[in-house]
Amino acid sequence: MSSIWELDWLSLSIPVTRKPRVRQRGNNFTLSDGLSMAEIVVFASGTGSNFEAIVHGLSGTPHMVACLITDNPNAPAVDRAKRLGVPHRIIPYGKPRIEAETRIRAALEPYRPTLIVLAGFMRLLSPGFVDSFPDRILNIHPSLLPRHPGLNAIRGSYESSDEDAGITIHIVDHGVDTGPILFQKSFKKSECHDFEEFEDRIHTLEHTWFPVVINDYLAKIEEPVHRR
Repeated sequence: MSSIWELDWLSLSIPVTRKPRVRQRGNNFTLSDGLSMAEIVVFASGTGSNFEAIVHGLSGTPHMVACLITDNPNAPAVDRAKRLGVPHRIIPYGKPRIEAETRIRAALEPYRPTLIVLAGFMRLLSPGFVDSFPDRILNIHPSLLPRHPGLNAIRGSYESSDEDAGITIHIVDHGVDTGPILFQKSFKKSECHDFEEFEDRIHTLEHTWFPVVINDYLAKIEEPVHRR
């Protein structure tokens, strides 16, 4: 049986294949303490509640959400971006997938983000795209992976015989929710009286912990300028 645990993300050794460059262009600049401000691009397909939580959660840090990218022109996330003053790009997916990803690459170029964050993005990125940003794409999933990967994870977790449920934040690789796990947070399903309460509990964990883990991950991969 798989064990359920909360990872100690503060001491986690994160695999890094390349260091982000310190830039002085666009909204990226070097801070007085030698750390560079990181620009983050969030991908979302739906309500954008995690996107908004990330924007607010990083507001007191050296980092910023520079852009929202969505594949859904009707996504409520677009309205959130407008209200929050975050630039957004709508890039619908068609066939072949490479055409959409080519447009996404072009949209990313002005920002050259340190980190891409998938926050309810309902598309599978190609291996070629993932390899272009090694260890620089994070995803949040509403279950305790490896249990209940893919779609409908909240319902699947709720209806399962599992005693525990929770969230997982992981690095994106070529698979579906298979990348290295950075953080998990769990709770007892018996604490929830119905599915609505269960779903709310999942989303509360997402909104609380995703910004924290993002900020800590950036601290681990960023390097003070005076040490370079």
